[in-house]
Amino acid sequence: MSNETEEERNSIANSWFWSMCCRILKAGHIPRHAAFIMDGNRRFAKKMQFERQQGHVLGFEKLAETLDWCLQLGIKEVTVYAFSVDNFKRSKEEVNGLMELARQKFSQVLQRREMIMKYGVRVRVLGDHSLLPKDVLEQVARAVTMSQDNKNALLNVCFAYSSQHEMAEAVKRMATGAEEGRLLPRCFDHVTLLTCVTLNL
Repeated sequence: MSNETEEERNSIANSWFWSMCCRILKAGHIPRHAAFIMDGNRRFAKKMQFERQQGHVLGFEKLAETLDWCLQLGIKEVTVYAFSVDNFKRSKEEVNGLMELARQKFSQVLQRREMIMKYGVRVRVLGDHSLLPKDVLEQVARAVTMSQDNKNALLNVCFAYSSQHEMAEAVKRMATGAEEGRLLPRCFDHVTLLTCVTLNL
């Protein structure tokens, strides 16, 4: 008679099922780049009658699971739209809760250093870093610096980011370059603009 618990049997079954899914998916085309928008956490919490913060926590847990799937499938680049500039317009309580969650998640990234280095994952955090609390920014810097030489896979985290804000800041960089004499007016075109966005920095 087996001594396995029901939880262990379920884990084995899930592992076998996931292994089969991987084989099937890898038989077809695997995208080089996948992107995810962290949306709907508040609606999910409301539907399940959870606290709003619990919805965000569960959303980040599911994201971590999804990133593991991407790594196992061999997807080389993943972009996560985690926190919009517009999210700062939410209540102070919710913003503070999300910043605390960010502290926890970046701390976990640092704790998983061995795995990140083993798989060669480079972490980039894209957005307006000037909007972030100092301690969160320090954790971001540590995660980015720790993995900056890795070349096997790329994780882009869009944090304090929005496309409108991105384009406005890129135009400001171009204007500053012109004012300082580093950029000629005739160079103002879409190619120069693309070099000024953080996705290319």
